[in-house]
Amino acid sequence: MSYLGVGVSPGNVPVFHGSNLRVLDKRVRLAELILRCLICALAVVSAVLIGTDTQVKEFFTIKKRAKFTDMKALVFLVVADGIAAAYSFFQLVRCGVSMVRRSVLFNKPLAWAIFSGDQILAYLSMAAVAASVQSAVFSKYGQTELEWMKTCTLFGKFCNQIGEGVATSVAMTLSTLILSAISAFSLFRLYGDKGKETGRW
Repeated sequence: MSYLGVGVSPGNVPVFHGSNLRVLDKRVRLAELILRCLICALAVVSAVLIGTDTQVKEFFTIKKRAKFTDMKALVFLVVADGIAAAYSFFQLVRCGVSMVRRSVLFNKPLAWAIFSGDQILAYLSMAAVAASVQSAVFSKYGQTELEWMKTCTLFGKFCNQIGEGVATSVAMTLSTLILSAISAFSLFRLYGDKGKETGRW
C-alpha cells in the first residue's frame, strides 16, 4: 500500500520509493558526512590537546612532571579518540565515494556493519569520557576521605588543557550519539522495503 510515494509495510515502517527515496537518502548521507567529519576533527583535536599536555613543577630541589599518562583514564580517552578518528575517516571516505557514485544504501549486511560500528563507537566514547570526567573531578576537588590532594592547585596549566580536551571529547560523544540514530534509521528503513529496487551500496 502506498500514499504520496510512501510505501507502508505491515510493520508500519515507512519506506520511500523512487525519487523520494533518493532525495531522502541524499539528505541522510549529507548529514552523516558532516557528522563523521566533525567527529574525526574533534577526536583529533582532543587527542592532541591531551596527548601533548605537560607541565613541570619544582618543589625545592625535586622536579615533578605532570603528563596525561599519569592518569589511566586519560590514556583510555586518547586511545578512544584515536579509534574514533580512524574509524570516522574510513567511514568518511565510504560516504564520499557513495555520494559521488549517487548510490543508495540497500545492502543490509553493510547497513548492519555500519550500524554496529557506530554503536560501538558511541559506547566506547561514552565510557572513555565518563572515566575521564570522574578523574578530572578528583583532580580538581580532591577526595578528603581518601586523602587525595587537589592536583590542579599545583598543575593549573596542565589541568586547564586537559579540561579543554575532555570538553572536546564530550562534544564528539554527543555527535556519535546523533550519528548512531542516523545509522539506525538507515538500517531499519530497509526492512519496510520489499527489495524491488537495488543499489550498489
